[in-house]
Amino acid sequence: MKIAVASGKGGTGKTLVSTNLFNVIENSTYIDCDVEEPNGHLFLNAKPEKEITVSTLIPAVDTSKCNSCGICAKVCNFNAILCAKNKVIVFPELCHGCGSCTYFCPLNAISEIPREIGKIEISSFKHKKVYTGRLNVGEAMAPPLIKQLKEKNNSFSRIIIDCPPGTSCPVIESIKGSDFVILVTEPTPFGLNDLRLAVEVVKKTKIPFGIIINKSGLGGTIIHDYCKVDAIPILLEIPHDKWIAEAYSKGKLITEEPFYKTMFTQLHEKILQEHQK
Repeated sequence: MKIAVASGKGGTGKTLVSTNLFNVIENSTYIDCDVEEPNGHLFLNAKPEKEITVSTLIPAVDTSKCNSCGICAKVCNFNAILCAKNKVIVFPELCHGCGSCTYFCPLNAISEIPREIGKIEISSFKHKKVYTGRLNVGEAMAPPLIKQLKEKNNSFSRIIIDCPPGTSCPVIESIKGSDFVILVTEPTPFGLNDLRLAVEVVKKTKIPFGIIINKSGLGGTIIHDYCKVDAIPILLEIPHDKWIAEAYSKGKLITEEPFYKTMFTQLHEKILQEHQK
């Protein structure tokens, strides 16, 4: 079962939930798809054992064949190719690797070459695998790295996916193909606003989902009221506990304590029940 942990905004406790859920599920695999700012490995104290370079394909123009007809620029929806007078300019950072320019070039003057965009780090935690994606600094597109990161884990049966925050393309790529999505929020007006956006995104994927309220007791009942109206299951309420904040600041897993281990074990059981409905 693939469980994606997402949030409408950063700072809600998404990594807190995903790493601790991973800790209590036996024979599971953890994938950190927050490739721009991965930090799950810090809580798992996982040190890289292997590193894989991730690349995408970009066009390379053979100037001896090219006649600057401009067809490649016309078919590129991302403005990654510019046809100037007697010259074709490629902007690698804008290329999505769709291959349209290569396919439609009438003179076969365009080939594809790899361009490194990031890395995948593989490490271990309690005899379980941890996969961390790291997008190169300055790269604009995270989805190609996230896609390859997930493809490396298709053979595993129990996977926890730590998604990027927000509702943009990297989030959609992260939750794609999941069996269940957890949306982590906090009981504040900002939390509710971004939760609404996240719920709309997940609904379009038609993947079953539920809510976890972090820092429960901090605010009022706005999250409860919203979930009640939309019939969204609240899977867990994590209390606004000073001890959790202290443990988190030290990079510790709260499920090393019996009380929270039981809480997250029950969370896993509830997810299985919701998925079967």
